[in-house]
Amino acid sequence: MRIRTRIAAAAGVVAAAALTGIAVTALAAPAPEEQAAPEPSVLMGHGADYLPSITADDWVTYADHVIVVEAVSEETIAPGAEELERGEGIIGRTVSLNVEDVLWSREGAPVAAPATWSFNALGWHFTDGDTEGAVEMALYGFPRVEVGHQYVMAIRWEAAVCDEDGEYTPAQWHGLGEGSEIPFDGGVLGNGESEGAVEDAAAFAAAAEDLPDQGVEELLAGEGADAIVAALESAVPDAAAQAEASEFSLMHSCV
Repeated sequence: MRIRTRIAAAAGVVAAAALTGIAVTALAAPAPEEQAAPEPSVLMGHGADYLPSITADDWVTYADHVIVVEAVSEETIAPGAEELERGEGIIGRTVSLNVEDVLWSREGAPVAAPATWSFNALGWHFTDGDTEGAVEMALYGFPRVEVGHQYVMAIRWEAAVCDEDGEYTPAQWHGLGEGSEIPFDGGVLGNGESEGAVEDAAAFAAAAEDLPDQGVEELLAGEGADAIVAALESAVPDAAAQAEASEFSLMHSCV
C-alpha cells in the first residue's frame, strides 16, 4: 500500500486547479514520520465539486451523459520555465479516454457523447529541482484516472466562456465532481483505481458505509451497468436547478 502524504505548495495548488478544472482547496505539510517512510507516496489534496454530483438525482439534473471510459494512454505536460527555475512545481498529465459505453443521455443534451476524450488529470509535484523524483498527485474522493483502468463518469458539455477580463476558455467536457467519477474495472462499480490506489469493490463499499452522503458510488458499489441505468431511469431531475445552471452558462458563454 502506498502512503499518502499531503504537502504545502501554493504554486502546485494553482497549477493543478488550472489543469484539471477542479478547485484544489487544500494541501498540507506531511508529518515528520511520514517524511521518513521509505515507501512511495501520493500527494493528496482536497477538491471542490464543479456541480452537485453525489446522487442519481444530481446526475440526471446536471449531466448530459453518463459514460463508461477506459484510460488508454497518457502524455506529460512539462513544467513551465518559472517552475523549473524555482525548483518546485507541477508536471501535468493528459489522459486519453476511450468511451466504451453510454449508459444514459439527457434528452436535449446539446452535444452527443464523445467517442474519445482528452482528459486533464493531476500529474506529479516536484521539489528541489528533482523532476525525476516527482510525487504523484491525487484528490481525496477522486480517481487519478490511470492507464489500464475503467471508470463511470457523469459529464456535462460547457460552451466556450469569455470573461470580463477578456480571458477565453474553449468549449469542453467537464465531470460534475467527486461523486461523478467512479472506478469500474471489470464492469463492477467501485472496483479499480481511486486516489491513486487500486482496491476491489468490497473494500470500496466497506470504506463508504459510514459516509454521511450516500450517493451512486456508495449505494451501488459492487453492482454493474444495469443497476446504474436503473437508478438513473428512476431518478428525478431538479427542473429549477437545471434552469439555473443553463442560465449561468449562457451568461458567461461567448456565443
